[in-house]
Amino acid sequence: MAPPFVFPQILRALEEDPEDNHRLFAQNTVDVTSLRPSDLEEFVKGVSFDLSDRELFCIEDQDIFDRVYSLIRSFYSLPPSCKCNLVESLRSNLSVLLPNVDSISRSVQDQEDEVPIIDRITSHRNALKIYTFFLLTIIMTEESHISSVDSTKVAARGRKKQIIQSWNWEPQRGRMLNLIANSLEINLSLLFGSSDLDENYLSFIVKNSFSLFENAAILKDAEAKDALCRIIGASATKYRYIVQSCASIMHLIHKYDFAVVHVADAVARAESKYSDGTLAVTIIREIGRTDPKAYVKDTVGADNVGRFLVELADRLPKLMSTNVGVLVPHFGGESYKIRNALVGVLGKLVAKAFDEAEGDMSSKSLRLRTKQAMLEILLERCRDVSAYTRSRVLQVWAELCEEHSVSIGLWNEVASISAGRLEDKSAIVRKSALNLLITMLQHNPFGPQLRIASFEATLEQYKIKLNELEPNLATEDSSKEPTSDGDSCNGDGEIDDLELEVTNKTHQDSLPDSCQPENGEENSEKVVSVPDIGNLEQTKALIASLEAGLSFSKCMSVSMAILVQLMASSSASDVENAILLLMRCKQFQIDGAEACLRKILPLAFSQDKSIYEAVENAFISIYIRKNPVDTAKQLLNLAIDSNIGDQAALEFIVNALVSKGEISSSTISALWDFFCFNINGTNAEQSRGALSILCMAAKSSSRILGSHMQDIIDIGFGRWAKVEPLLARTACTAIQRLAEEDRKKLLLSNGSRLFGILESLITGNWLPENIYYATADKAISAIYMIHPTPETLASTLIKKSLSTVFDVVGQDQAHNDIDDNIVDILTTVHVAKLSRFLFVVSHIAMNQLVYIESCIQKIRGQKTKKDKSAAESQNTVETQENNSINAELGLAASDDALLDTLAERAEREIVSGGSGEKNLIGDCATFLSKLCRNFSLLQKHPELQASAMLALCRFMIIDASFCESNLQLLFTVVENAPSEVVRSNCTLSLGDLAVRFPNLMEPWTENMYARLRDASVSVRKNAVLVLSHLILNDMMKVKGHINEMAICIEDDVERISSLAKLFFHELSKKGSNPIYNLLPDILGQLSNRNLKRESFCNVMQFLIGSIKKDKQMEALVEKLCNRFSGVTDTKQWEYISYSLSLLTFTEKGIKKLIESFKSYEHALAEDLVTENFRSIINKGKKFAKPELKACIEEFEEKLNKFHMEKKEQEETARNAQVHIEKTKNMESLVVSSKVKEEPLEEYDEGEDVSDSEIVDPSMEDTGDSLKASDSEEEPLDSEEEPSDSEEEPDSEQCGTNSPRSLNQKTSGSGSV
Repeated sequence: MAPPFVFPQILRALEEDPEDNHRLFAQNTVDVTSLRPSDLEEFVKGVSFDLSDRELFCIEDQDIFDRVYSLIRSFYSLPPSCKCNLVESLRSNLSVLLPNVDSISRSVQDQEDEVPIIDRITSHRNALKIYTFFLLTIIMTEESHISSVDSTKVAARGRKKQIIQSWNWEPQRGRMLNLIANSLEINLSLLFGSSDLDENYLSFIVKNSFSLFENAAILKDAEAKDALCRIIGASATKYRYIVQSCASIMHLIHKYDFAVVHVADAVARAESKYSDGTLAVTIIREIGRTDPKAYVKDTVGADNVGRFLVELADRLPKLMSTNVGVLVPHFGGESYKIRNALVGVLGKLVAKAFDEAEGDMSSKSLRLRTKQAMLEILLERCRDVSAYTRSRVLQVWAELCEEHSVSIGLWNEVASISAGRLEDKSAIVRKSALNLLITMLQHNPFGPQLRIASFEATLEQYKIKLNELEPNLATEDSSKEPTSDGDSCNGDGEIDDLELEVTNKTHQDSLPDSCQPENGEENSEKVVSVPDIGNLEQTKALIASLEAGLSFSKCMSVSMAILVQLMASSSASDVENAILLLMRCKQFQIDGAEACLRKILPLAFSQDKSIYEAVENAFISIYIRKNPVDTAKQLLNLAIDSNIGDQAALEFIVNALVSKGEISSSTISALWDFFCFNINGTNAEQSRGALSILCMAAKSSSRILGSHMQDIIDIGFGRWAKVEPLLARTACTAIQRLAEEDRKKLLLSNGSRLFGILESLITGNWLPENIYYATADKAISAIYMIHPTPETLASTLIKKSLSTVFDVVGQDQAHNDIDDNIVDILTTVHVAKLSRFLFVVSHIAMNQLVYIESCIQKIRGQKTKKDKSAAESQNTVETQENNSINAELGLAASDDALLDTLAERAEREIVSGGSGEKNLIGDCATFLSKLCRNFSLLQKHPELQASAMLALCRFMIIDASFCESNLQLLFTVVENAPSEVVRSNCTLSLGDLAVRFPNLMEPWTENMYARLRDASVSVRKNAVLVLSHLILNDMMKVKGHINEMAICIEDDVERISSLAKLFFHELSKKGSNPIYNLLPDILGQLSNRNLKRESFCNVMQFLIGSIKKDKQMEALVEKLCNRFSGVTDTKQWEYISYSLSLLTFTEKGIKKLIESFKSYEHALAEDLVTENFRSIINKGKKFAKPELKACIEEFEEKLNKFHMEKKEQEETARNAQVHIEKTKNMESLVVSSKVKEEPLEEYDEGEDVSDSEIVDPSMEDTGDSLKASDSEEEPLDSEEEPSDSEEEPDSEQCGTNSPRSLNQKTSGSGSV
């Protein structure tokens, strides 16, 4: 019988001669690498023949063992055919050997002689070990060789690719591993004498299996991975190889993230196959015993452990639920990744571990309590300190809602917490909260419509029914058994499906009329009648469900305000998910959702592409329907209810959708039907809304309006315009949007009629006051857009408008009246008519300016086109030479100069009030200038002042000389006008004037910045907008008044504060960040202002936060340090040092701070200054390298030393000052005592009073006696002169007080 085989540590250890000569080892090895290929092939064939021809345990024979060992030792160098033969022989022998174990066990029962059986068992055991050893060695050798080849591929990338192996290794590997796994799953207890296998045998298999688990490529092979999982499961569970397996699994989990899922699969398979969860429980407890602090350092390991726990909970929920208690203490650890994982584990357990309805009442109660405890932990974790954990908890709640694992009793609590997380400071938490609310709406158990009024109506009806049922209980038979709780509620406190169905049906039946089809009578009956669902308990359950639904609906409705805020968030995810949630809320008819959805329209102008796409998709899903009429009705209603800002956004979206074809031609036709009243029930307001949408669509396709020009005139300016005055304004807009060809057709067919209508709009009095100005604006613009000579019609309009104001027929008479006696005329003029006249004149003047510029542009365009065509037709050398000569002579430039001269002259002629020439608008400008200076009159009529100043500003924008002569007046009004509307309008006009005449406005820059301090919110807001526009567009230089804008960051009004922050944010993006250059000046200006310390800190924190470059930070360190030298105010020292502490310091910055010590050492006596420098030092220590850290510590010592020295110097100076004050007090006492001894009559009135204060030098030697005598005389003086005695002791007492009390006494006496 062959000696036993013992697993060696390494393969070549089999060649070593054992000392006890009691194990199988290789004695006569062959160096197969030295054999020729043909001899090697014959050698391998011989080994394969012997293995297949002889008995299975022939591998024990020394000769065969030696030859097989020789081949395996050099396996990687064998040709593929030899490898295949050898592997196939070993594998087939082992596969045949395994079934023989059962036959051996049967032989043991049949035979009486045990000696041959023992020999056979020993041989089989030896053969099993040898085959297993050789096969695993082949696998490890081949995998090691493949890994080494893969690692050298990078180096050999440029070389010609060679075929490393031509045999298919992966299927062979899978079959070999499966065979080894099969060997562990059969009954090996007979071969090894007990259920505990040979330690070396099991250790060898497990060690190599876990080694293969570390190879990601092997785990991608399903067959190989399955075999490895079976090996690990059998070894750990069947053969109790727990401790070693658990240690290896923990190593795998910590180090190899790709193995986590497969390890969890192996553990779960072991539990399911052997019905033994020992391995899983051991791993869970091992994780639970780990110190939570260890996971803080090993973040990768914490992530992998967390994933493993979640995967294990998903596969073994019941086992995990009984052992999760050991993991709960990790909720108190610092690693958020572990807490995230535990939250995920609890979510899996709540969803899967408590589904069984079997078991007695005690077990059900225990499961319910366990589930409730887990849910409470999940609720508590919503307030976790880590944003990642809070986000993960909300995601878990969303998963539970999808699995319908949240009871109705808990639904509202989850919704309330989720709504609260919408205001979380972290964007990822807000995103998860929004997604959770979307999921809760999708899977809500209360029905498809969640209107509060509907719930309240239904709830009221069922409460009435409940009151009717309760009195009837007393008359019922007492022997009748009460309905069990199971009829209405299940074990989790959830209402059964029957009740939920009834609730949904009841809720839908009791909806108000607005949610039901148009059947008024039927609906009214449904509202008052609700279905009867049965007994008292079921009614109570239904009422509880309705109350929960009402609470959920109210919770969602309250969240609408927060969603509006989120739509203004700087985070794109906030905006996108808020829009999705609002869409879902509208789908479920949440109160307030539709109004909030309209606020998404301005987001169409967002520069973020994802936000615009979200807005566009939401718009399409809400307003674009399959039915064109429905789509048209939705769009026109939206246009009716939108304000000016929303209409601009709506126009942008409609324009884009028409271009993309989302708004079809059939929808356009439906809009025309609404406008033309072709659809029954259409009113004038809907007609106006339809025309508004058509005007918006015409921007993309101008042909849309051309087919209905006659309808626009007949309906837009007809009798319906008097019913809906805004219809006329919309019709004017439509005329402006006509295509060029359509305008020509309109002039030929209805030109005179149209201009007559427009003239009546402007000069007539039938339009209401609040609509007239907007309509006249559009009408004048339409005239200048389509009239061939608009200035002729404009002059007629001015004359007619003037005649309506002054009630005179002749224009000359009106002019004479204005020049002769303005006061008399103003006393007889109607203020509203005068306001309209001023508006018409100023607006015509402004349109005339625009018309002149458009004409010049048209002439230049035609000239360019003509020159280009001429150059193309005569593209010869001679022509090019002529062009070059013309260019040298400046002929082309002279044409442009001539055009510019004509343009300037035409513009100057609009308002010629300052010149000798007379014209219509010029006379009006003179009158207007005088009117605006009549402050006493305008104060009586604020509406007239608003119109007059608006007209004045328009004239100033047109003419430079008129502007210059009225600038003083404008700034006087903008500063002193009592009406904030006037000041606000003038502030906006200042921006236009600064663009038009920058040189004229430059001296008034300080006055423009002064508007930021106005008491009116609207004025300050407009000032911020105007200055932001001018500065960001390089129309105004950022001068020394920029600190006024910085102060607006701390404005009490949030809107103004946000605009100021936005301005500085955009300013920081320009060039090399101008804020860097402005910051020292802003700091100096703010230090001198009477600004709260908190406000100063907030402003500087925001400004410094916008500086990102390290070089700029380093330069600021030097700049701010240098400011210490020119400042003596302690408040400024504190502010400069605080600003320094806000900077982000680098190594260079710290060094510059240390080098500049001389510039700020004098300020270190102040405690706050020193504290700010210490905070800088603490920052530096966190990132400093050892060398720099030593410099920082030395700097800290120096700083503290100087601080103490400066404090001592200040204390000495104070003491000296106290001593001086004390000496002066003593001298005054001496003088006063001398004065009291001498009679008053001896004083000469002409004598110098200062002589009485001189003390004889001889008195110095007797100073002590004088002090003593003074102290003795004071009580006598106090008796004679009480008033003096009250002051002198006080002054003497002050000399002995501390410096602080001295200052207090001095200030106190001064106040007396």
